[in-house]
Amino acid sequence: MRLLLVEDDQAIATPLMTGLERQGFTVTWVQTGADALNADTGDLVLLDLGLPDLDGQVVCRRIRDRSSVPIIVVTARSEEVDRVALLEMGADDYVVKPFGFRELVARIRAVLRRAGLEATEGQPTVEHSGRVRIDRRTRHVTVDGHPVQLTPKEYDLLSFLTDDAGAVRTRDEILRAVWDENWWGSSKTLDVHVASLRRKLGGAELIETVRGVGYRLADGP
Repeated sequence: MRLLLVEDDQAIATPLMTGLERQGFTVTWVQTGADALNADTGDLVLLDLGLPDLDGQVVCRRIRDRSSVPIIVVTARSEEVDRVALLEMGADDYVVKPFGFRELVARIRAVLRRAGLEATEGQPTVEHSGRVRIDRRTRHVTVDGHPVQLTPKEYDLLSFLTDDAGAVRTRDEILRAVWDENWWGSSKTLDVHVASLRRKLGGAELIETVRGVGYRLADGP
């Protein structure tokens, strides 16, 4: 998968590029809005709003006017952008500085999934606790070596939790990543899918409920 990183701060961009490349991504880095508009957008754009030449929101709109490439906005303050502004800019998601690298990778993969893409190039099959194995290339899942038939949403849910196994993901995070940034339906659909996944994976111990927060994929033997 090819990413376009638009970030003027080298202290942020350099380690970020290194980490993303270790995850199997090919990263092109530009430091200005003008360069971003002239660059190949690749499969996803990571766009910092605080650029030295052009307003990041303008850059986002111009990219969206000519392309449907997924865009994740990076902002220094959470109040800079809300969901309405995101829709107006054409962005698919946003992260707030400072952000955790694993969270960013999980969001990138979630946005790519929603766009019908998979961040699989250079990425090995993911194995969890020796029991669950996910082949992201084929979307094939096995438990203890036995194939498990999952619906597309069940697969996306399991894949999202596996991206950061052991971490607690809030209900809002999961709904936004697996369903839609602007999900207006009942959150009970998440509980229904978790219950179905537990049955198919052979027990509730793999997906743990964190009362009042969300769910986590057990990160142990």
